Amino acid sequence: LAAIRRRSKTSGVMITQYLANMPEGKSTPDFQCKPMAVTIEKVKDIIALVSAVVTGDPKPDVSWRRAKGTLSDKERFQTKYDESTGEHILEIHKVSVAETDTYKCFAANEYGKAVCTTTLTVTEGKTCPLNTFKDDSVLSFFIVHLGHKVERADGESDERFWDVMLKADRNDYERICSEFGVKDLHSILKKLDEKKKERSQNKRKMTNTDDTYIISKRKSHDVILYFFAVSKVDFVIKIQEIKAEEREDALFECVLTHPLPNITWMGKGNILEDGEKYSLTMSDHKLIHRLLIKDCQMLDKGIYSAVVGNISCNAWLVVEGITITDNIILLQLLKTSLDPPRVDLEDLSAFTEPKTVKVGHNAIFKLHFLGHKPIKIQWFREGEELQDDNNTRIEKSASHSRLLLSRCQRKDTGEIKIKLKNEHGFTEALSQLIVLDKPTPPLGPAEVTESSATCIEFRWRPPKDDGGSPVINYIMERQQVGRNTWKKIGEIPGVPSYRDTGVERGRKYCYRIRAVTAEGTSEVMETDEMQCPSGPSVLVSAFDDCINLSWAPPSNTGGSRILGYILEKRKKGSNLWSVVNANDELIKEKKYTVKDVVAGMEYEFRVTAINLSGAGEFSSPSEFVFARDPKKPPGKVTGLKVTETSYTHLVLTWTKPEDKPGIQDEARGYFVEIRQADCIEWSRCNSTPIIMTSFSVKGLKSMDMYWVRVIAINDGGESEPEELPNYVLAMPSPGMSSFFVVRAGNSVRITVNFEASPRPAIIWLKDNVPVTKRITISNSDGSSQLLIPSSERSDSGIYSILVKNLVGQETLSAEVRVTDDPKPPGPVELEENVPGTVTVIWEPSPDEKRDDRLHYTVSKLDSTKRSWVTVADRLFNNKFTVCNIMHGREYHFRVYAKNDMGISAPSESPTWGVEKKKEKFLVSVPTIKDRDLRCAPSFIVPLKLHTAPKGYECYMSCAVKGNPKPRITWYRNHISLNTNTNYYISNTCGVCTMLILRVGPKDMGEYSVIAENSLGRAECSTILNVRGEKKIYWLYLQ
Repeated sequence: LAAIRRRSKTSGVMITQYLANMPEGKSTPDFQCKPMAVTIEKVKDIIALVSAVVTGDPKPDVSWRRAKGTLSDKERFQTKYDESTGEHILEIHKVSVAETDTYKCFAANEYGKAVCTTTLTVTEGKTCPLNTFKDDSVLSFFIVHLGHKVERADGESDERFWDVMLKADRNDYERICSEFGVKDLHSILKKLDEKKKERSQNKRKMTNTDDTYIISKRKSHDVILYFFAVSKVDFVIKIQEIKAEEREDALFECVLTHPLPNITWMGKGNILEDGEKYSLTMSDHKLIHRLLIKDCQMLDKGIYSAVVGNISCNAWLVVEGITITDNIILLQLLKTSLDPPRVDLEDLSAFTEPKTVKVGHNAIFKLHFLGHKPIKIQWFREGEELQDDNNTRIEKSASHSRLLLSRCQRKDTGEIKIKLKNEHGFTEALSQLIVLDKPTPPLGPAEVTESSATCIEFRWRPPKDDGGSPVINYIMERQQVGRNTWKKIGEIPGVPSYRDTGVERGRKYCYRIRAVTAEGTSEVMETDEMQCPSGPSVLVSAFDDCINLSWAPPSNTGGSRILGYILEKRKKGSNLWSVVNANDELIKEKKYTVKDVVAGMEYEFRVTAINLSGAGEFSSPSEFVFARDPKKPPGKVTGLKVTETSYTHLVLTWTKPEDKPGIQDEARGYFVEIRQADCIEWSRCNSTPIIMTSFSVKGLKSMDMYWVRVIAINDGGESEPEELPNYVLAMPSPGMSSFFVVRAGNSVRITVNFEASPRPAIIWLKDNVPVTKRITISNSDGSSQLLIPSSERSDSGIYSILVKNLVGQETLSAEVRVTDDPKPPGPVELEENVPGTVTVIWEPSPDEKRDDRLHYTVSKLDSTKRSWVTVADRLFNNKFTVCNIMHGREYHFRVYAKNDMGISAPSESPTWGVEKKKEKFLVSVPTIKDRDLRCAPSFIVPLKLHTAPKGYECYMSCAVKGNPKPRITWYRNHISLNTNTNYYISNTCGVCTMLILRVGPKDMGEYSVIAENSLGRAECSTILNVRGEKKIYWLYLQ
């Protein structure tokens, strides 16, 4: 049997499995912890350690090899096994530059083998001192042992003694000194205090990183401690948007300000690794880093990112198909035999015309094709393969295929694709299905754009789905609040806004709106209440000592002239209205200056008109207004930044602008605005100003790019907007993942970095309850880490960190799921409830009750085929009915359990069905007399006229017969093409083909095929025209 090659769950490890079905309890070798890449500086008598942790049953044999040399020198290369840690260690003594190489670790047992690689780089360059780094550099470390030992005079000189003392409790000092033979406890305590101070001064902020390189070293007796740092690196040149055609490679490239051995590449939210699909490389000086995406497909398009520490740059990869018309992709991958599936251009053009049907009707797609048999036919809708069911029927034959979609619904609208494939290549053709239906209701809420005593103007949003037809009209109805009847206003043109002039002052109204298209009328959308104002007073200006008002006259004067007006005011918080002017002193004009005000107080006003019959109704109160001098608009906010992102929201914080009297006044609130990268209009996230200096923007689209800005506002107006310098990507922040899947028994480590002053209190919670003592929490000045040394399934849950000080608090959460490879399902039974079907029933896996994400997969093996086929996936029950069971065949079924960690061993079903006994079939062959089958050449299928776009391929074919087999020669303008390498010519069983890869004006002209044998000669010709050039119309057959 052929070996099975697969990737390990540990990145960079390749496993070869010798058996397809593993015995229960046995496993192939695997690396639980693979060796890390190491870069060290050449030092006299240095020892380099490379270690790995290996699993497998039976216990694997471990060996080491190097790429450019051997490990035969036992004095310099020693292999060891540490039983306490389970590590297999390769010690390299007296390391020099010659040991710079790639090292491989092999683990093998009787069921398979595993291999992983690492690199050791030895340099002779000098390193920079440790104290040159700033406090906010990111440090990690690696320890290598020196070959020589330093003799210690006594226990006081022993480094182990000081390590134990620094970590021990004060009550244990005397016992430790006696064990190490130290007698002067008083002097030891003084030195211990000095060492503690020294250690606190040498503390640095530690952060784990996969990319390590040497910055400096410190000697401490028998070890050298190498520090690695990632300084504040930035991008000199960021990655740019790339457009690539299908099957082409795409290359992203960026340039850094400082050399780094590795950076993190991400594609559509996932970390990319070097492999068959992606190639991660860098220049010799480690400043230029490249990501090569091989063999681009349409699924590869999206946003790619280069991440270094806390900074990143992003760019789009746009994958374009090879188009023949606006909605056709025809891609042929040709091998040595040039007979892939192909389609006549006329049939292809007819197929690609969009198919439009009404909801509930049927849609039919049909395509004829040619090519080497057999041809595999697949139909797709919006990228998902179609199978026969109640509403889908696929007919296949040797020369055409037909797709019937019954009772189409609006959701079936989308791209229809047929894929034809044989051993020489494949062809794809696209079409569109448009299902027409009535529109969905218009979208609210309605927004009032103008409101006066005589009219209300408002607007709304068009339907989310117009049903495939544009909106022609909107049907409007109006209801006065307090009444039960609706008044039909009529139909308005298809613009989503309306100005209603038939309203009365002071009344409230609701409206009903329906959208009308050629396919029907939508359901109703009802607006909120809208009020027509009754002529409130209008503020002209306000000062510390007066407020200027004006108003409009009443629309109905009561049949007599207006004698004057009475104006009243009321302080904010008071229930009493007071008259501004005396009753015997009516206000003759429609404006008035109120001087009886107190600076800094808020007032509202109302007015009533007086005629010969008396006073009318008071108007609605005006808005509250401050009695103070006009304000200056505020300045721009400062320190705008994003503190948290996810796939659906982002959190902003900023600092309020400074108050500069006479230039810019204090801000009273803020507006947050966003716009998508492909949109030019800004939209406000809050309808009323907020007073906080932080805001959470919700409702984002996953992986979309957004521009964000903040505007400060006060009574003097709005400030200039403060905008983020870069767009924000709607995806989780790289600092902490929001979801972890961990194998039971492995460690769980969650690290969170933060900034806070003064030093905050840190609380970790699991499912809103403080974590248990079994979980280790480590806090430092700028980070906190949660560690579960050996996880159990009960550790699954949502873990939250609360960071709190006097200034405020922040919370961050992540879900941890601890699981393991699922156990297989129980026994499998088969039942036949309906002829032609088999119902597969199985007992649930023991893990089903404790893993809510566990599901099942069912596979089938037909006795007439050699491979297992998946018939159902992601089943969350314990039963599935398999259709298309043929009588007379044997069937076998397997059921697998799956979860986030992997897949279980299969549970086998009993055999279903019996092989049909085949009877002997006798054929009596009549005696046939010998006949002369020789004939002169003749063309069965002639050449056709061809018109090809410039730069595209052209495929010509014809069929000829003759005995003896005729010799075929192709000509262009009477010049032989058989030896011209620019043309691909073949003759298979009488089918003569020629392919021109890129058609140009030079290829225009007359093409002919001459077939000759000993009995005669035949010729067939055609004309090739290039689109846009002068055409030639001529075809003859001889």
